[in-house]
Amino acid sequence: MVESPGLSLTNVTATARSAAESDVDIVFSLGMLIDENVSEEAFGNSLASLVAQTHIQWELVVSATNKAVQQHDWLVVACESDVRVRLLTEEESSSDGVAGQIEAISSEMLGDWVGLMTVGAALASEALSRFVELLGEMPQAGFLYCDEDRLDSAGHRHSPNFKPGWNPDLLLSKPYLGHLGLWSREQWQVCRHSLGTGHAATVDTADLIHQLALEMIEPAHESHQSLAWRVPQVLVHVPDNYLPLAVSDQGSWGTRHLARVSDYLARHDVAAVAEPGKVLVEAKDDVGENVRVRWQLPESQPLVSLLVPTRDGVEILKPCVDAILAHTEYRHFELLILDNQSCCPKTLEYMRDVVRRDERVRVLHWDAPFNYSAINNFGAREARGDIIGLVNNDIEPINGEWLTEMVSQVCRPDIGCVGAKLYYPNDTIQHAGVILGLGSIAGHAHRFFNRDEDGFQGRLKATQNLSAVTAACLLLRRSVFEEVNGLNEQHLAVAYNDVDLCLKVREAGYRNLWTPYSELYHHESISRGADDTPKKRARWLSECEYMRTTWAEQLDNDPAYNPNLTLVHEDFSLR
Repeated sequence: MVESPGLSLTNVTATARSAAESDVDIVFSLGMLIDENVSEEAFGNSLASLVAQTHIQWELVVSATNKAVQQHDWLVVACESDVRVRLLTEEESSSDGVAGQIEAISSEMLGDWVGLMTVGAALASEALSRFVELLGEMPQAGFLYCDEDRLDSAGHRHSPNFKPGWNPDLLLSKPYLGHLGLWSREQWQVCRHSLGTGHAATVDTADLIHQLALEMIEPAHESHQSLAWRVPQVLVHVPDNYLPLAVSDQGSWGTRHLARVSDYLARHDVAAVAEPGKVLVEAKDDVGENVRVRWQLPESQPLVSLLVPTRDGVEILKPCVDAILAHTEYRHFELLILDNQSCCPKTLEYMRDVVRRDERVRVLHWDAPFNYSAINNFGAREARGDIIGLVNNDIEPINGEWLTEMVSQVCRPDIGCVGAKLYYPNDTIQHAGVILGLGSIAGHAHRFFNRDEDGFQGRLKATQNLSAVTAACLLLRRSVFEEVNGLNEQHLAVAYNDVDLCLKVREAGYRNLWTPYSELYHHESISRGADDTPKKRARWLSECEYMRTTWAEQLDNDPAYNPNLTLVHEDFSLR
């Protein structure tokens, strides 16, 4: 090791005190992996950004290959330029690949928070100060990350990556965290053991951050409380000519992430299999596909009760029911048509006919004014299944596995509501999850995008956690539905009852989820009509007021979104 004289935590703290910066005694220890491909400019930019930090209680531990030290005299000089920087060589890191490097870095780190930073990435001068501020608000945090952007050859910033808050299922789908990750010392000790042995001699640091972060999924599930937090501000700048460590023998981005997720599932004995997911059309570099995790169905497949409210409109109801009965591969379900005062002879005849020809269908009569919440609560009480499915009467399945996918997700004990990917008949997106705060209350993510588009950061093709999903096609376990007292029939007869349900489920400690692998057409609100009368308008305004009064804090801070993105449009554009 090339030692800086007198290096110790005391000296680091003393240096910080002499700068008269902050009274907060949090020391950040950052690790950086370097091979012979590193450039003096890349390392210099990263180091300069650390030296410029307004919170200067930090240290940098650099693990370099022998070739890097032998070929780059400037590296030793640079590391000796600041008392807070230490350089480890391969002999000091052992020969056990990345695991050995991380072990050596960990043994040298003296700070309260430890983490990894990609060589070449530059931190905004206030980056560490912002993390300190967040820790003041969230002392229970165990992992921190932030937004980032890119730097062109002239040093101009572009392509901001505004990330969602902690999103375990999105993390399984794609590595969205970026080039800086910070762990509390306790969580770092837990996560770093996931590396095991036998890893390649070098690995992309961003890959490594994501592999370690996967370990944060388990503690979040066990405590029903997130330990991972994001600063929604661009604090990391990554150059366009960023050169990752040698990973050519490990395949593309998608292949590497697939291997990480498979390893995670195997080590935790999870009943699921990772496989290549949907291909991204607008992929850059080697980012070509997401990862799909197929969750195993229970050995005894649960009965699903699909609740379909309707009133007349046989031309809508018949295609919906017939398509579900004919094209659903998951066969263990019942379909309850909740008839709300139908009087059309053709509709009544169809309901009698479908009950005669398919034993899975029942018709239940709700003889009262339209109240979506009350009708479905009534249907849930009459249902026989362990899983409740809320399904509009204008839904038509596209793929046969739609219900299999949703059931496999909803049977996970940490998952609450599960939503599907819905299209208008013209193959544009009708629903890809609900974003809180859009239009004051909530709106549909990516509405009107084309069917094959990737969406913002590829999210139209990635399984992910969202705060809410639409009840046009929603599944949840009966036990969860009853735990939160079902739908709110008193205050939300028509609008936003699904958002309210999802927020109650989330408050109860479950993660809601949206999957792009369950696809259906949705002829939105065709059966009920528009809110175009004074009475309907008054009812709608009352429901809006209830949502704002009850869920104001949540509506203004959707963790699945980012405060830098618009609340006016549904396209993830900037504010």
